[in-house]
Amino acid sequence: MADTGNNFKKKIRNFTFKALKATVKGILFYAIYFVLWMFLAPISDMVPGFQQMIETFVMVYILLMIVGELASGTIFQYFFNVAKALFVIGYLIFSLKGGIFGLTFQNVSLMVDLRLFLAIAMLLSLLGLAKSVLQAINYMNEKAEYTRI
Repeated sequence: MADTGNNFKKKIRNFTFKALKATVKGILFYAIYFVLWMFLAPISDMVPGFQQMIETFVMVYILLMIVGELASGTIFQYFFNVAKALFVIGYLIFSLKGGIFGLTFQNVSLMVDLRLFLAIAMLLSLLGLAKSVLQAINYMNEKAEYTRI
């Protein structure tokens, strides 16, 4: 009976540590965004909807990061890491409109080709996706080995 009480306290302590770690990571990520936004703020004057696009990305990314951190130690951690990588890929495609970006400022029309940047960012995200899938396979493999012993 005392063992189950001790086990419950250990689980509560472990979850509290996970929640604290997730909170610190979320605050640090938001602080980095806040510092970088000071440099990106002049762009938001020229590009309509830029601030909303960036803020939406940061909110969803932080949410997936926090939930993934709370699920650490389980298989769901890797599912949230995969979801984070797929979200980055999808959001880049959606927000950059396939890599061709047009901007009209006063009487000047500017067209920017960001396909190379988009391809590099997507390849890096695919590496993160592959890493998460391989980690999930390794996690399940270790679980299967422990149950055999």
